[in-house]
This record gives sequence, structure tokens and C-alpha cells, in this order.
Amino acid sequence: MKYEIKQIASIIGLSPNNLNYAEISTLLTDSRKITNPSSTLFFALESKSNDAHNYISELYNSGVRNFVVSKQFDEWKDFKDANFLKVKNCLLAFQKLAQYHRSKFNIPVIGITGSNGKTVVKEWLYQLLEKDFNIVRSPRSYNSQIGVPLSVWQLDEDTELGIFEAGISKPDEMEYLEPVIKPTIGVLTKIGEAHQENFSSLQQKTLEKLELFTNCEVFIYEKDNELVNSCVDLKVLSQKTFTWSRKNREAHLFISNTEKKENSTVISYTFMNFDYRFEIPFIDDASIENAINCLAVALYLHVSPDDISDRMSTLEPVAMRLDVRKGKRGSLIINDSYNSDVNSIKIALDFQHQRKMDRKLKKTLILSDILQSGVPPKSLYKRVADMAEQSGIKRIIGIGRDITTNSEFFTMPEKTFFLTTDDFLKSNIRETFRDELILLKGARKFNFEKINNVLEERNHETLLEVDLDAVVHNFNYYKTKLKPDVKLICMVKANAYGAGALEIAKTLQYHRCDYLAVAVAEEAVSLRNEGITLPIIVLNPEVNGFEELITNNLEPEIYNFRILETFIKNSERSGITDYPIHLKIDTGMHRLGFLPDQVKELAVMLKKQKGLRVKSIFSHLSASESWAFDDFTHQQINTFREVAEKIEKELGYPVYKHILNSAGIERFHEYEWDMARLGIGLYGVSPSGFKGLRNVCTLKSTILQIKQVSNNETIGYGRKEKLDHDARIATIRFGYADGMDRQFGNRKGKVLINGQFAPIVGNVCMDLCMIDVTDIKAEEGDMVILIGEELPVTELAECIGTIPYEILTSVSPRVKRIYIKE
Repeated sequence: MKYEIKQIASIIGLSPNNLNYAEISTLLTDSRKITNPSSTLFFALESKSNDAHNYISELYNSGVRNFVVSKQFDEWKDFKDANFLKVKNCLLAFQKLAQYHRSKFNIPVIGITGSNGKTVVKEWLYQLLEKDFNIVRSPRSYNSQIGVPLSVWQLDEDTELGIFEAGISKPDEMEYLEPVIKPTIGVLTKIGEAHQENFSSLQQKTLEKLELFTNCEVFIYEKDNELVNSCVDLKVLSQKTFTWSRKNREAHLFISNTEKKENSTVISYTFMNFDYRFEIPFIDDASIENAINCLAVALYLHVSPDDISDRMSTLEPVAMRLDVRKGKRGSLIINDSYNSDVNSIKIALDFQHQRKMDRKLKKTLILSDILQSGVPPKSLYKRVADMAEQSGIKRIIGIGRDITTNSEFFTMPEKTFFLTTDDFLKSNIRETFRDELILLKGARKFNFEKINNVLEERNHETLLEVDLDAVVHNFNYYKTKLKPDVKLICMVKANAYGAGALEIAKTLQYHRCDYLAVAVAEEAVSLRNEGITLPIIVLNPEVNGFEELITNNLEPEIYNFRILETFIKNSERSGITDYPIHLKIDTGMHRLGFLPDQVKELAVMLKKQKGLRVKSIFSHLSASESWAFDDFTHQQINTFREVAEKIEKELGYPVYKHILNSAGIERFHEYEWDMARLGIGLYGVSPSGFKGLRNVCTLKSTILQIKQVSNNETIGYGRKEKLDHDARIATIRFGYADGMDRQFGNRKGKVLINGQFAPIVGNVCMDLCMIDVTDIKAEEGDMVILIGEELPVTELAECIGTIPYEILTSVSPRVKRIYIKE
């Protein structure tokens, strides 16, 4: 649907006069995701870590002409053909517009909230109801103050049912989401501890979530949950309820039995005094509860029990993430299979664009038929083709009868279509992929995992999963602790602490990090070659590496007179002036840096030359994570302040100053000055033990073999461990050549299998190690967690008396990295 800009002005409470004519169909809150600039309305939202007003000039140059703002910049005065709608609060205006849009539709709308299961229930309801309704639903987990309005904006003339989820992280948020969704059917999923930190109790959080159902026609929930029952009584909700229960036959829906089989669960229930049953292809408790919530909604919408049974048996797992894998012949694969609806295609294309830094990588899309979209095929594939073209796709490979029939809409330079996945695999086209960024998007029936298997570079089965969403979360966590104008330098040295420097750098660049830092120039050059354009500080530059720095626009740390003199001579010889450098001051770490009593000589040398210009002065805190050394930390800070001020005064021009590392940001942010440096905290480890970070790296392997070993037998090289019981010993594919310290052997270390800890037994081998699974239900081929959420790297480090840095940076390059994103 389209709205005239004057109509939008009136909707959000402004005068529509003196506006240039424009029709708006796209709402934008992220300046990096422009698709249709002429029909886009950009909302300049502000957060603790960012202000979108700073990107309006950039958007204007990209063709956007319509903006909702809460402030004005002088530079916009020249944008005569632009419309600026000035409001007090851009987010509230954004939500108000979405609220108006929702009011235009007199259709059933399902609103889902809870702590866990929201996205799964939403996606399963879509799978269960897509044959009966043309459905619009939240893309992925778009359930925030921003995500909900973007989701509701998708409603159009063809929509027959909306399904939207709403999430809150603090009090009073739901009151803004309720009128945007305005659900007619409310569903409350499981209440748990997620986002509990901002609520005084589970009761308070539950009451806040119930705000979503204030005006709905019916509210669906589990009657056995005493907390929810008590909150419903306190809330005195006026609408009717539809309850389900495992204990109380007076509930509208009574679950009489759940029978778990090897790979499925049979659920028996009573509804309207009749007994029914259905089977789902899942056995975990969360899936069973999610399926029951979906059952209640389907029954309320008058879907027949027979249809419910048929559809429940074919429920598919919800693809909650996409991942990045290394492909053959220089290619990268973005694997987002099993999620091929139009909304998820747009999200995946945006992510593909985010990953494309190197112009050598050609953007390729492998796409299957889009099933059950409710849109006529010609309109559907015309829309998809336009999206792909706007995203810069150069090569399209379509698989399926419908996309092949509508192939004329795709105008890319290279296009090929196949009726089936097997036809694709039988062709030789897979051998032609070279230096491409390949996005895989396929409905489950097309088995795109087969395509991934032939395109992916197959390595050692052990893998390190790197959660890019967690990296962004941690980055923003530290940014919110600093003032908005303080620049953040992110450490990506040592291959980004083992996580993979290129993908981490791409993510940071996309999320507008200010600076990167590496140890040696070689690391920085690799990033430059892959399209990273952020400023990069080289912390340990080589004396003879000045030309390499200049060529790649890298900024060196200068820490002694020898390297300073060499760089000054090189700059004079090259005719370079004002090249940026960063001065390191030793305030007590006693590693690298100029000592305080060298400042006068340093200033004299810098003033005599013109080739180099000091960009920043900095120092390193040696024990900022430890309360026991706070006096020493304050001494370092005071010394640094005095030295930095002296140098700046002598130079006669302002320079950035910074001393805070991750622990410093956590504990001494009042000394943030102009910049701060983020290292281990970015990767999910708080040096001071602070809560709020997310785990970034999960290291996984598999069990190769399990054997029964008798009491008194020994395990491994050197016969270091003798069993004191009959044991089941499993061998896993991970050894010291992969990064496991040999000190973990002989029961000092442990791994996680099927939710249980298993000790490492015997000496660690080069490629393998052994674990005791005597009391654990484990089989050959089972996954083993070596580092993860439930087995944190900090705990592992304590086992052998080391630090998390050492364990993370020791993970071998031969361990495959996979990058995941919701």
C-alpha cells in the first residue's frame, strides 16, 4: 500500500503544508538497507549508541527524499527537494504510523508474546494455516519496538490473517506495541527468565506481557500455570479466554496424554467432548508445548481436527538463523535454506549485501519455488526478481517449476533454471562457481542441503560456530557504557581472538565501528585486500614496513625512539606529510611505550618534523579488572592524564586520548576521554565478571568411536590414566593440533554431551582425545561441545590455570569456522 507524504504528516500530527509530492511504500529505520529510495520514508531513530540523524546526508545522496526527524542540521538546508517531518520522538511517530496502517484492516490478527517459543509458535501457525488464509507474519523474530511496526506495515489488500509476535525487555514497552498489533486473538507462550534483569519479578513481567491482550477478542493460555492464572485475575481481562490444560478437564482443551516415541510424539486431547489425537515429528518438551498452543489457535479458528492431524505431522523445524561457510574455489556460501518466503528473502539479501566487501566476489542467488505464498505467481516472482536486481545479484539459479515458468522476470546477466534439485546436481554448473558470494534459499522439500554439501569446502568435521548477533550485542553493550561521541576501537588481532578476523571485521564495519586494531601489518593488509575500509591501527609495526603501511592506509602505533626516527626519515624521503600515528605511553604496564620522563625529548622530535601527525595518545591499564589494584589503576590514569596533556600542549593541536580496555570500560568509564579499546569483551568474556554479554564462540566436534574398557585398563599415550571402574570410553575428533591444551588431559578438563559433562581421560593426542561417557547416554556420531554457553571459556581456563585469551586464540586454523546470524 502507498500513502502520500501529506497524508502521513497528518497521521503523525503535523501540518501537511509545504511538502513536495511523494508516495511512500517503504519505511526505513536502517540507513544501510535502501531498496526503493524514491518511495522510502526514513525515520531517524536515536539510541544510546547511535543517532540516525548523522546518516541523513548519506541517504539523501543515495536518492532518499523523505525523512522523519527530531532535530535539524544546517547541512540539510541545501536539500530543497527533500521533505523533513519534524517530530518530538521519531520512534513514537513510527509506531503511530504503523498503528494507523493496522487500523485499515478488519481481519483476524494473532498476537503472540511470552518468554520462549514466540517465533516457533508463529512459524508453526503459518505452516498450519497457510492453506486457509493469505497470511502476513513477522519476519524471523521482528518483535521489538522497531520490528513490530515494520512487520505490521506489510499488511496489504490481499491479507486475510496477520500473525505477529511481540517481545519486551523492560516495563511499559508493551503499551506501545499493543495498538500497533491490535490482536483479535492473543497467545501467551511459556514464561521464563529471558530479559528478566529489568523486571522486579516474574509476576511483573507476566503482567506487562498481558498488556498485549487488553483489547483482543480471545486470550489463549495454559490453565495449569499458576503464575499466569494469578496475573489474569489481577489484570481482570474482560475478553473471553480459551484455555488448555493437562490436569483440568474444565479447560476448553484438555490434553489427556503425550506419548514420546523415538522421533515423534503422539498428543491425545479432548475438545467439545470428543477425543482426538495427532503426531508431531519432535520429542522435546518445548516443541510439545508449542504444538499445543498452535492446536488451541487452530481449533478456535475452526480448522477441523482431521486437517490439524494431517498438518501437525508435517511440521518443519523453524530455521532461526543463517550461516556463512567457506565454499570451493574462493567462494563463500550463505546458507539460509528452509526459509524461502518473501520476507526472509529480503532479510537474507540484505545480509548478503552486508557480507560483500570484496568486489571480486560476484553475488549469486540459488532460489527454489516459494511455496504457499498466497500471491499469484507472476506477481510473486516479479517482486522477487526486482528485489534480487536491486540487491545487485549478478547470477540467479532457479530451481522448481514455478520459478522456471516465470524466469522472464529475472534480468541478471547470468540465469539458469532447473525443475528439480537433482537436475541441478546432475549438471556441471556447480563446477563453474568461482569467487562468488552464494546465497542459498530453498523450501525444505527441495533439499538444498545437498547443494550446500557439494559447494562447501569440506574440512575437519570439528567446527567453531561464531554468533555474529552476539558480537553486535556485545559491541553495543560496551558502546552504551560510553558517551555517544567516544570512538570505539575493536581488537581483531590474532584472527579476532580465534573467531575469524575477516567476518568479524565485516560485521563491525557494517555496524559502524570507528576503528579496528591488529598486531602486525600482515593482518591489516589481509583485511584491506578483502574490502575492509575502516581505519586500522597496527600495534606492533615493523621498522622497515613504512611503505606497506602507506600503501594500505594503515596507522602505526609508535612506542620507542628507534621506530619513530625510522618513520620520520621514511616520511621525509617519500614526501609524506601529516601521516597519522598513535603514541603509546608506558604508565606502569612496562611492555611497550615511551616512559613519562621521555616526554620532553619526544615532543621536541615530533615538533621538528612534518611527515607524521599524532592522531592519538594512549596507554594500557595492566590490572583494571581487579579491585585489589584499583589504587595502581588510578595511578596509571593520573600519570597518563599528565603526560597526554603535556604532549598535546607541546604539539599545539588536539589529539585523541584513550586508556580504557574492556575491563576499563566496565569499571572506569568516567575516564573514557575520546576513545576506548574493546578486546576480549567483544567476544563475550567480561574481564571483571560483569553480566550482560552474550557467548560468541561455540566449539563443536563429534564422537568417532565408543568402546567398553575394563577396570584397571589404561587410557592413551604414556598410560597416564588407569581406570578404577568398567567404563565406556569415547574418542572425539579434537586434539592439541586443533587447540586443546594437553593440560586438559587426565580428568582436568571436560566436555558437554547431550546436556551432561564428561571428563577428558588420558593424555590429549595430536588429533584426538578420549572422554569417559560411562554414565551418559551417548552414541557414535553425537555432537560434543568443547566451548559454549553451558561450558564457558572462563570455566575451562580456570581448570588449567590459564586465561580465556589463550584458549580462544589457540583454536587451530584447520577448525572450520561457521558464522551464524538470526
